[in-house]
Amino acid sequence: MNPAVHLDGITKRFPGVVANDDVDLAVERGSVHALLGENGAGKTTLMNVLYGLYQPTEGTVRLDGEPQSFDSPRDAIDAGIGMIHQHFMLVDPMTVWENVVLGNEPTTWGGLRVDKEAAREAVVELSERYGFDVDPDATIADISVGEQQRVEILKALYRGADVLIMDEPTAVLTPQEVEELYGVFEELTEQGKTIIFISHKLGEALSAADDITVLRDGVNVGTVAAADVTREDLAEMMVGREVLMEPATTPQAAGDRVLSVSGLDVDDDRGVRAVSDLSFELRAGEVFGIAGVDGNGQSQLVEAITGLRELADGDIWYRGESLSGTTRRDRIDRGMAFIPEDRQERGLVMSYDLTENAILGSQHDQPFAQGGRLDWGASRDHAESVIEQYDVRPPDAAAEAEALSGGNQQKFIVGREFERDPDLVVAMHPTRGVDIGSTEFLHDRLLELRAEGKAVLLVSSKLDEVQGLSDRLAVIHEGEFSGVVDPATVTEEEIGLLMAGETPDDDSVEAASLHEEATDPVAGEPTVDGDEVDA
Repeated sequence: MNPAVHLDGITKRFPGVVANDDVDLAVERGSVHALLGENGAGKTTLMNVLYGLYQPTEGTVRLDGEPQSFDSPRDAIDAGIGMIHQHFMLVDPMTVWENVVLGNEPTTWGGLRVDKEAAREAVVELSERYGFDVDPDATIADISVGEQQRVEILKALYRGADVLIMDEPTAVLTPQEVEELYGVFEELTEQGKTIIFISHKLGEALSAADDITVLRDGVNVGTVAAADVTREDLAEMMVGREVLMEPATTPQAAGDRVLSVSGLDVDDDRGVRAVSDLSFELRAGEVFGIAGVDGNGQSQLVEAITGLRELADGDIWYRGESLSGTTRRDRIDRGMAFIPEDRQERGLVMSYDLTENAILGSQHDQPFAQGGRLDWGASRDHAESVIEQYDVRPPDAAAEAEALSGGNQQKFIVGREFERDPDLVVAMHPTRGVDIGSTEFLHDRLLELRAEGKAVLLVSSKLDEVQGLSDRLAVIHEGEFSGVVDPATVTEEEIGLLMAGETPDDDSVEAASLHEEATDPVAGEPTVDGDEVDA
């Protein structure tokens, strides 16, 4: 019996790069197949070949044994392949059924009018067939992220997809929504659909997939049954060496207060309140983690702390002094490093080379500036040091930032910020898009900073990361902390409930009241003492 998908000897070359090198991949019909690999391993390129975005330099795409030639995604869609991207392509003001049929609406009156009743019925029938609990008349803006993902899947199914490609499908889901997605996989495969998903998460691949293929440097290093391997096995296949899977944290006493946030209100770009009456503190030698589904005020909170967004109310104190009226540059000069959420918009000037990007924010300071002029020799030496220490590829200080992959851009930004010798590191998704080997290194570096007495504010959508690195962990929902918990004892299920704004039925996790104020005996600013709010 022929596999549903067979990529036979796929090679894809770009100028100076072989992204895929004679890759074979066979995916059985009715199965879930995970595709793992480090940054630059060729996973996305391979799936883009299958989806018709790229044409292979060599090799053949076969569906049910038949050779295919796709000149565009439209050809792939017509052949029964659908792709659900990490960032959903939905129209917020429109309803579920309108989004599903958009661009493929049934019509009446000789094609002059959309047959709304037939369209809605088709979506309802499709949703019921696959057990999707989605209200067809709900607007996209009013449903959860997990429901929006199911709408994207319905869109692909409505267009006749038999093979679904999913890119990082759990990146923005709560643990409960992840479990629901696994249930969707099961329902789809029982009805003969085939699923291929790209993931950085080893546990996800082991939980959801029947088979797992690992790419390294554009080559297929092996396909294994999920039931026959461990996370450690997969990590070693991906990296080519043994990898420490869990951050090696050790207890240590926190020092002086470095950051205090008091009664903070922050609005988003539309003037809507994104952060409401938030208070917390962070001390030297401590990692304070913030977990939550993206879009619950994390971005606005971090931008307010780092000087990129004005406060609507409240105050921020840094080392005993109010930051009111200070700029982003002032905060860098005072010892605040920042790893932004959007590396291309906030972290880099894409048209600058790495030497120029390495000194951003410090270009007026020694040793990079002498007598009012830039010292390009010192700047280049610094860039080369960051590149070497953080394994940035290509290792070329003259390369423009836009020439780097996303993961290497991320490593470069992290290296630049860590090497400022900061007192406070505000790290937002520091390992997003970074492979497992580099993630291990960056985790170790964060813990080294903590051991050196630096304060770290860590915001991450990766629960294992934020839970494994944090001394205290806050969960944010709709701009407020729904709880501050002990990361060593809280369960993933309890975090998931807090992420959804619910209070777990467990005395070991309490929804934290973060508005009871104490007085800083030194600075006199209102704060919340960590012991009072921890569960």
